Order: sequence, then structure tokens, then C-alpha cells
Amino acid sequence: MSMKVSDYVLQRLREWEVEHVFSYAGDGINGLLAAWGRADNQPKFVQARHEEMAAFEAVGYAKFSGKVGVCAATSGPGAIHLLNGLYDAKLDHVPVVAIVGQTNRSAMGGSYQQEVDLLSLYKDVASDYCEMVTVPEQLPNVIDRAIRTAYGRRTVTAVIIPADVQELEYTPPGHAFKMVPSSLGASHSTAVPAEEDLRRAAEVLNAGEKVAVLVGQGARGARAQVERIAEVLGAGVAKALLGKDVLSDELPYVTGAIGLLGTRPSWELMQGCDTLLVIGSNLPYSQFLPEYGQARAVQIDIDPTMIGLRYPFEVNLVGDATATLDRLLPLLTPKKHGAWRESVESDTRRWWEVMRGRAALEADPVNPEYVVHALDALLPDDAILAADSGSAANWYARHLRMRGSMRGSLSGTLATMGPGVPYVIGAKFAHPDRPAIAIVGDGAMQMNGLAEMITASKYYPEWSDPRLIVAVLNNQDLNQVTWEMRSMSGAPQFLESQHLPDVRYADFARSLGLGGLRVESPDGVEDAWRQALAADRPFLLEFVTDPDVPPIPPHATWEQAQATAKALLKGDSAAAGVVKQGVKAKIQDILPGGKRGQDEDGS
Repeated sequence: MSMKVSDYVLQRLREWEVEHVFSYAGDGINGLLAAWGRADNQPKFVQARHEEMAAFEAVGYAKFSGKVGVCAATSGPGAIHLLNGLYDAKLDHVPVVAIVGQTNRSAMGGSYQQEVDLLSLYKDVASDYCEMVTVPEQLPNVIDRAIRTAYGRRTVTAVIIPADVQELEYTPPGHAFKMVPSSLGASHSTAVPAEEDLRRAAEVLNAGEKVAVLVGQGARGARAQVERIAEVLGAGVAKALLGKDVLSDELPYVTGAIGLLGTRPSWELMQGCDTLLVIGSNLPYSQFLPEYGQARAVQIDIDPTMIGLRYPFEVNLVGDATATLDRLLPLLTPKKHGAWRESVESDTRRWWEVMRGRAALEADPVNPEYVVHALDALLPDDAILAADSGSAANWYARHLRMRGSMRGSLSGTLATMGPGVPYVIGAKFAHPDRPAIAIVGDGAMQMNGLAEMITASKYYPEWSDPRLIVAVLNNQDLNQVTWEMRSMSGAPQFLESQHLPDVRYADFARSLGLGGLRVESPDGVEDAWRQALAADRPFLLEFVTDPDVPPIPPHATWEQAQATAKALLKGDSAAAGVVKQGVKAKIQDILPGGKRGQDEDGS
């Protein structure tokens, strides 16, 4: 029986063990859709409500599975819609392959319907590999290289297949001139630095008396080694937001998040250290690292193009985090845990007391910090967490303590609105046996999340653990931008841009046959979380929260961090005025001109 190009594309994806493709139909991929029918829906076609959501779901799947995420879209508008999710993957170094349709070859250059120059459009987002298939013999090489490149460089690649090419009979490349054969698979390799460089790094770390460690997502596979090096060096460990799940927050020396959404102890860790070790992180905000000249520094990163950035490192080690630390540890001299380590642990304990205190502050009607803080104690040890961009990311960063096998992520570097719900949907296809929870603002929910609840309702019967919880912080305000306006521009709020309609999110969820509960009083918060965590289907919790609870900058004093939200907002006390000015100065340092909107920490 003859095989079409479209049949072969799906076969090759199966041979690469691709199990899901997140997509939305369109005539530019009709050939592929027909092939899916002939292939008994293998790999599984997961129907999103919008191509951007399909891309976000592929990103979430890749982030939480470690496998390549694959998305597909039709020509023209479908391919355009994928872009935001693909940029999210590129900037967070996540392997994603996009397969997109194109108009027939005979119509190219004729200003035909839905004809877009996709090679030019995808030139940046898929800069490592973007190719259009014009003859069957280009396969399997194009598919293989797209997947290998996505894995090897942890980036986005794209394969463009015109509609008429999808319908051609597949013929493999021959043993002939200008034919390019290909083969499956790629062995795993481990990069390690040279012994001389490791010894130089050890000399720097052994000489330090106050060692700080910063970890990002590149250290995720090296948890045991990072714990060991922190013990050997008597160090405190801060985490970039994309590395939030690298270490357990139950460890007394783990100071939590760093950066604009970070913690006071992480700020003090960097302000007081004389030595810095950065593992698998490229936190973009050097303002939160030690002052230049204050600390001697070593960086470990597997990507040679990302080494030596952000800080004047004395030694730059290019290598896999696990293997590099395994070779570095025997060269280190154990340090006695003295006043430095004690101060790190004391500051961390004090921080969690402050967080409990802030969560207990009265608000009108519900304190959003309490909403997230109440979840912390109830989280299953295998939960998968996602936060959307906006003020919700502040509470995710500061109130949720990672432990056990928990995983968590957000749009770290692009800091786009809208990925929270599709991230956890992608996570459920990667881990259908684990609960997944998204914390999102009402702006993000109105932008993207509502429609994707339809996707959750469509697929949850297939998940062995049906729990997918979406917590919407409904404050009828684009809150993060509002606070940036107040702190940077002195403007109280521009209602035409910031005010949001009060949507009955829980009612919508119930209309889909899902669980839904609206919480308008702090008395109902904990019971709502318990009900959602015990549900036999996806559940939407709508918390009506106070928009006047501000994010506190990590450099604020302990006393300022405990100030009430309303005092801070109104500026009716000396302490509140100091904090407000501190917020303004710090945000202006990090976001010049106030033009970048909601920013999270990259890894």
C-alpha cells in the first residue's frame, strides 16, 4: 500500500516516540488530518481552542515531561497564532517542534488566500532550524533534524509542509547525488569542563567564607549534588523562578525565589556573600546579584553561548550540572557551618513568619496572599503547579513551598499573559496520574483561560487522576500593571485600561460539567481548596480578592514587609512611604521607562 507524505510524517513522529501533538484544524493541514484518521489518531491529536493555546500546551508538556513538545497549525493565521507560545518556549529554552501548513506550491508568490511568507515569519523564533518541505525526498531528514535540534539546543524548530506536498506519495531519499538520508535517534552525551578549570573553580570556592549559590532550571537534574555542595560550602541557596522546583523549600538554607518577585532572605544572601556559585541559571537581573567587586564568582552552564553573562565571573565552567558538580565536589574543602549559615537559616525562618503574617492581614473581601498561602499546607507532594504572569506570580513565588516531587513553572523570560491554564493542560497529558494546579489572574483568565476550560472538559475523562484545579484571583483589575503605574508614574490607576468586568468564572465551569465555586469570604478559602483537591473532575475556584494588596519588593525591610496593604497603598504612614519609594526605585532600575510590563525571572 502506498504511503503519502502526511502518513510518513506521523509515522516518523511515532518513531521518535512523540505521543501527543497539540493542534487546531485548518485546511492547510488537511492532508495531515486525514493521515491522523488513517493512523488511528497516533500520535494523539489534542484539540486546543486556539493555536496559541496549542503552542502553550506543547510548552507545558515539554517543561513537565522533559520530552519534546509538538504543535501543529494550518497555514496563514494558524501559523501566526502559534508564535507567542513558540517564543515562550524559545526564551525559556524548552524543546518544541512546530509543524505548519502552507498554501500549495503552485500558488506561492501569487498573493493567494492565507499565503504568508512563513520562512521569513519563523526566521527568528525557529532560528536554529526552520525548513520547508517541497519534495518527499526531503523526509525523513527534515523531521529528524527538527527533533534533534530542538532536543540538543533546547529550542524551537519548525517544519513547513505545503498542502499539496502533504498529499504526494512518499518516496525516500535514494543513494544518489544531492539526496540526504537520515536515521533515528541520538545518543546521550555529558559535557564536563577540563580538570584545570575545575581546580580554578575550587580555589575560588574554597577561599570564600560567605558562599551563596543561585540555581536555575539547568540544575534540576542535579538536586543531590546541589544539596551536597551547599552542605560542604556552608552556603545558602537562592532559586530563579524557573528553578523554583530544583530544591525543596523545606531545606533550612534554601532562601526561596530571587529577583523582583523574590524573597528578603535571597536579597540579603546576595548582599552579604563574598563568593557566588551560579548553577544552570541566567537570571537577567544583575541588580539582584552581589555588587560588582563584592564577590568572587563561578558559573556552571551547559550552553557555551549563555556562559559568562550577568556577572563578572572569575571562572566559567561549560558542562552538565550533575557531571560538573560530581567532579567539583572532591576538590572542595568542607567549611564549618558558622555565623554565615546561621544567619541565612535565621533569615529564612523569619521570612516564612512574615509571609504567614501578611497572609493573615485583613483585606476587602479576601487577601490574595492568604488564598495562595492556604494552599501551601494542602498541596500533595506530587502536585504540578503553574502561575500566570501578573500579581498571581508574586504569590506563587513567595507563598508556595516546593517539596517532594512537586514541579512548577511559569513564563519566565517572555513573561507573557495567558499560559497558566494551557500549561497545566499540557502537564496533564505528560502526567495524567498527578494533580495539576494553575494560579491565574482574572485578566489572564479572560484573555485565554476560559476557552481552555472547554479543552479540560473534553479530555479529563482520559486522565487517571482527573484533578486539574484553576484558581482565579478575581480582583477586577489588571493588578500588576496597576501597581507599576502607581510606583513608577505616580498614577493611582487608569480605569479605562485597568478595570475588568466581573465575570462569573465558577458558573462558566459548572456550565461545562466541571466543578466551580466562588469564594467571597476568607472563611471559605481553605474549605474551597479542600473541595477542589477532592474532586473527581477539573475544578475552577474563583476567589474574589482585594486589588489593594501590593507586591512588596524583596529589598524592603522586615518591618516594611509586614506593613498592611492599605497603609502602603494610601501612603499614610512613614513606613508606607519608604516602601512605596523603594518599589519605585527598584522597578525603575529593572524596567527602564516602565515599558516592559509584568516581568518574571528568567533561568
